[in-house]
Amino acid sequence: MKKIIPSIIFAFILAIASSPAYAANHPIQIDGVAVASDVKPETKNKRTMVPLRVVSENLGAKVDWSNSKVTLTKSSMKVTLQTNSTAAMKNGEAVQLDVKPYIKNNRVMVPLRFIAETFGCKVNYSNSKVTVETAPLVIHNVKVKALQEEYHMTMGGVVQQVKGNAYNAAIYDAFVRNKGAKVDAPASYSWMVNIDVPGSYYKNAQYDFLDEKGSSLQRFDVYSLLHAFPDELLTGYPEVLLYDANEDQWYLFSGAARDSIQSLVDAAGKNGFLKVISNTVA
Repeated sequence: MKKIIPSIIFAFILAIASSPAYAANHPIQIDGVAVASDVKPETKNKRTMVPLRVVSENLGAKVDWSNSKVTLTKSSMKVTLQTNSTAAMKNGEAVQLDVKPYIKNNRVMVPLRFIAETFGCKVNYSNSKVTVETAPLVIHNVKVKALQEEYHMTMGGVVQQVKGNAYNAAIYDAFVRNKGAKVDAPASYSWMVNIDVPGSYYKNAQYDFLDEKGSSLQRFDVYSLLHAFPDELLTGYPEVLLYDANEDQWYLFSGAARDSIQSLVDAAGKNGFLKVISNTVA
């Protein structure tokens, strides 16, 4: 009898580990990265339900919440869901979900497969894991493998890479969409702070979109005006400039665009899509 009980316990544990509910309790892998969440994915009616934040941040969909309705948009696709209802709208056409979105621990839980496949992602279930593959960013007909960000401090600097496809696409779009008018190169611009020339610009960061071999497909540099002089001496100088290295052209940019790009990089880091390549900051 003593030998039978451990065997029964082992079989019970094995059965739990191989069940769909157990698999859904593991972090979802998106583009090879295990995405953690304060509310774990779970299975409802054989469908994996995930917090809306997982979709909005890591699949690149924008979210608009109104009353009990959630609208997700990405490129030309628009999906509207309603909590506790299987009725949904997909680009204006009515569709039925297999399971109702619902609220758990103040988080909206949505069906992963329906959302992911609607936005052109591939979903696979294998070895008790749920994996999602998103479409890569393509620049000049070449797939982008990573976005490399470099920035400098007073002493030393940091080089880091973002490998999440949705983040890279959103950041690239932010650069292209927020390009202002063409301008001439400023008289003084550098990684170093120049407090001798009014209208000097400090290089905040350099962004290289890399191909599979690590070569730069597209580079953008962001510069901010140095406020080392009285305001009256800085009249007429734009606060932020963008340099397109491929075009060898300067553009007006905005502080809001600069900050939104940094917020995307920060979100990528928080969710595990960012890797530090080198850090020489003293």
